[in-house]
Amino acid sequence: MPVHPPRRTLAVRIPSLSLVLSIALGMWLGFLLILVTGWAAWHYGYAPPFAPSPTASTGAATAPPRPVDRQPAQVPKPVPAQPGMQPPSDPKPEPGPGADEMFQHYQQNLHSQALRDAEAAARANPANQANPKCQFWLEQAQTAATDDSREQVARFCN
Repeated sequence: MPVHPPRRTLAVRIPSLSLVLSIALGMWLGFLLILVTGWAAWHYGYAPPFAPSPTASTGAATAPPRPVDRQPAQVPKPVPAQPGMQPPSDPKPEPGPGADEMFQHYQQNLHSQALRDAEAAARANPANQANPKCQFWLEQAQTAATDDSREQVARFCN
């Protein structure tokens, strides 16, 4: 049985005063950094992201961020109805400037979801265990999940 030499220890000697002062300095600088970050967020009007209300227009989603208004929103006064007048019928709302872009994004999401569903169905199908091309693309889709690899899974496994 081989004999191992005893382990050597590395003696690091840091004076306790310098250790305490470095920790205190680090905590103080961290506190200052948090204060400066909070001030910058308040000063430049950062507002945390929120879900848009259903009545929000689609044009507001593509507009650049603005500073948060500090005044309450003013509600328009309703116009009293006069006898004999019919309220105007609401015309069909026209799509906003980013509607085509949003629709394309929606279609891409639907396509990606369909590919993910096809991949899950291919993994669950025991008949695909004997198909080497299907196994290869399932492995590719697992390690490097892209739409291309999922399309290949849908092509070779179903």
